[in-house]
Amino acid sequence: MTQPRLNVLAIGDAIVDVISSTEDDFLTAEGLMKGSMRLIDAEEATRLYSHMGQARETSGGSAANTTAGIAAMGGRAGFVGQVATDQLGEIFAHDIRALGVEYETRPIDVEDPTGRCLILVTPDGQRTMNTFAGASHCLTVEALDEAQIADAAILYLEAYLWVPDRPRAAMLRAIEVAKAAGRKVALTLSDIACIDKRRDSFLDLIRGDGLDLLFANEAEIKALSGEGDFDAALAAFAEKVPLVVVTCSEKGAVAVERGRRVSVPAQRVDKVVDTTGAGDLFAAGFLCGQAEGRPLEDSLRIGSLCAAEIIAHFGARPEADLKALVA
Repeated sequence: MTQPRLNVLAIGDAIVDVISSTEDDFLTAEGLMKGSMRLIDAEEATRLYSHMGQARETSGGSAANTTAGIAAMGGRAGFVGQVATDQLGEIFAHDIRALGVEYETRPIDVEDPTGRCLILVTPDGQRTMNTFAGASHCLTVEALDEAQIADAAILYLEAYLWVPDRPRAAMLRAIEVAKAAGRKVALTLSDIACIDKRRDSFLDLIRGDGLDLLFANEAEIKALSGEGDFDAALAAFAEKVPLVVVTCSEKGAVAVERGRRVSVPAQRVDKVVDTTGAGDLFAAGFLCGQAEGRPLEDSLRIGSLCAAEIIAHFGARPEADLKALVA
């Protein structure tokens, strides 16, 4: 097996994040559940955006955030995600490449514009996400560069993109290519809403030995397993997936690798400003640690360090020098 050119190649939504501070009363008035993620259509995206306060707009998407974090730590990352031939699509492509991420997916001329996520952040740092997927859900098998997939040590998949049929078909093909090349496949569960819609499909992937690494938070692992107890939920997958990694907010993170369980505490943060992207950057740090051959405990600590950096400011992209922090 040849040495991979990329540490990680991720497939996920290519969207632009629009982040705004707000009060709990605004969420109540809009009928929004704090901390939730919902999919919206173009009309609702326009309506809600008109009601939001001053916002900060950056290129984003869960898996894209992870690749940006990997690149910030000096890792070799690539991203696959679909944008439209519009201004936001050009902004997304320019930004992610400028961060040092390999991005080769061609824009397409479709009715749906490039996707965007309207993120409302309350004073306690919780984020409520309203996502219009747009062109990102138009990703097809034909958009894949199979040589690029085979040249990545880890194929990292985002559950948000597993829900619609066409992107899921592309991901299934990408898994076949990665496995044939002797590479590893990782999945992040992303959100409970994704599990509600595709639980059986996720379980089939796990039963079929399609995964080498599963990322989740505490609520997601419980939802996927159907277990109300955390330890029981973790045990449900510990024997089926070689490496399971679960973040537990202020309680830290846990990993189980072939029966061996390791826990690390959360990194101390003076003030939680915005939890957007915490899980994405945790995954970036953990994957970088694994790519460097570090012990499991070190990889968890690096992930926790990256997550702590993200929640201390607005947005899902690091502002501090992650490479220096890790060093």
